[in-house]
Amino acid sequence: MAFDGLFTISMTTELQQLVTGRISKIHQPNAQELLMHIRAQGKNYKLLFSVHSSYSRVQITHETIDNPAQPPLFCMVLRKHLEGGIITGIYQHESDRIIIFQIQSKNEIGDDISREIHMEIMGRHSNLLLVDPSRNLILESIKHLSPSMNSYRTILPGQPYIAPPSQNKLTPLEVSEELEGVLQSASDPKEILDQISGFSPLHAKELVYRFQNSKDRVKTYKEFMDEIKQGGSNKQIVEVNGKTFYSPNALTHLDGNKFNEESLGNLLDRVYFAKAERDRVKQQAGDLERWLQNELNKLKLKMKKLQKDFEQAENLDTYQLFGELLMANAYAIEKGLKEVELVNYYDENEKTVSIPLDIRKTATQNAQRYYSRYTKAKTALLKIEQQFEITKEDIEYFELLLQQVMQASPTDIEEIREELMEQGLLKARASKKKKKPTKPTPEKFIASDGTEISVGKNNKQNDFVTFKFARKTDTWLHTKDIPGSHVVIHSDNPSETALLEAANLAAYFSKARESASVPVDYTVIKQVKKPNGSKPGFVIYFEQTTLFVTPDEEKIRNMKK
Repeated sequence: MAFDGLFTISMTTELQQLVTGRISKIHQPNAQELLMHIRAQGKNYKLLFSVHSSYSRVQITHETIDNPAQPPLFCMVLRKHLEGGIITGIYQHESDRIIIFQIQSKNEIGDDISREIHMEIMGRHSNLLLVDPSRNLILESIKHLSPSMNSYRTILPGQPYIAPPSQNKLTPLEVSEELEGVLQSASDPKEILDQISGFSPLHAKELVYRFQNSKDRVKTYKEFMDEIKQGGSNKQIVEVNGKTFYSPNALTHLDGNKFNEESLGNLLDRVYFAKAERDRVKQQAGDLERWLQNELNKLKLKMKKLQKDFEQAENLDTYQLFGELLMANAYAIEKGLKEVELVNYYDENEKTVSIPLDIRKTATQNAQRYYSRYTKAKTALLKIEQQFEITKEDIEYFELLLQQVMQASPTDIEEIREELMEQGLLKARASKKKKKPTKPTPEKFIASDGTEISVGKNNKQNDFVTFKFARKTDTWLHTKDIPGSHVVIHSDNPSETALLEAANLAAYFSKARESASVPVDYTVIKQVKKPNGSKPGFVIYFEQTTLFVTPDEEKIRNMKK
């Protein structure tokens, strides 16, 4: 990762397109993110602020983020001060990871007021503050810091705004004699890091690498920084051994899978959005995920006990044999014996068997006791087999739900909760207002040939897309014997390209997302049936064809766009 001072310079340049824009809406999806809708230069933009400890950033995003029904206090304060306001300037504080948005707005009685949003991108210390620049006062912040938490600066409403302490290093924006001396002598990235502000280890390594192939280090540095100031020359993501690196400039010192993006906003969406979305879901569905896992663990334990009971119940043939042998030899067996050894005439070799007896009973009564055990074991075996099948289905169902939660969006989570409540597995949560039932909204994708594809992300969506939304002649796909989503190609004669891309979606939105060569079945919708009384999302299908695909996230992103 590298949202360092240099990346902040480039981001500040990219955000200049928002200057003169009007803030139309403000939302706060969760405790760590804020979203502003801005109309600028005839276009609509979504400006995302995140103070997440791992994903802190500010960017123009093209992704959709669900908002809570009730806005938090910080969001309401920002709406009061900023909605309808005009962004008059966006600049970076020195070369730090701090971007300041200057906003002209109006108060309740219509007087002009000046406000500033300070976005401090500092990992777990990241913060977003609303400041009154005329008085240099903090009006509100997304995180509060009391004097006991931070002796250098207090971040509370009504306190004076103090910028984070600056590093005593050279500015990267101007090539002074001192900076030129550092550039000429630097042979190790650490020398760059220790003496020039704004550099992360990633950009320090890149600069030193470029110096190795340069005759004029100062010229190389100026070219590198000019690209940064202009918003980056080759906005690049590089994946190396499972790690992701990104920069506004080409990362020539790294070998790995490289992807270029048109803007820094697109770049950050690609790097962070899926991770941030998963984090949002964890915040919203942590309790649900734990509950599902606990239920699954209980079912697996029940399956082990049933297996043990099944093994014991399989002794019914032995009980029947003991009863018959005792009845056949009752005349020769005296009462009071603990055990008797009899010839097993059912065995070709006529081997003897030892039969335990109750000393208080006669041979006939002991025989009746074994017959009774045989009857009970036979009945128990039937019940165990029935419970075995029910428990197996329940395990498959909960594994499917758990997989859906792992890959869900916040909206999908609510539909999963609703499903569990309808099944009587979860208690309905108390609410002052009863929500109207909403129609499931499967996720939409477009194949490269323009064909529309729908994907169910949970069981409600799966049933809806398969049995209500799709036509009987549409093509239906699902991973073979693997929990996953229902995928529908809205075409009765899809091209091979659309078929492979839809199969890619089916594999990606399944438990086999991280696997290679995933089997995916496809057939027409009219061959998909839902058995009576079956659980949500469960179907059977016929006349299918199987193909094998390896999930490709890059293809999924392109189809979503």
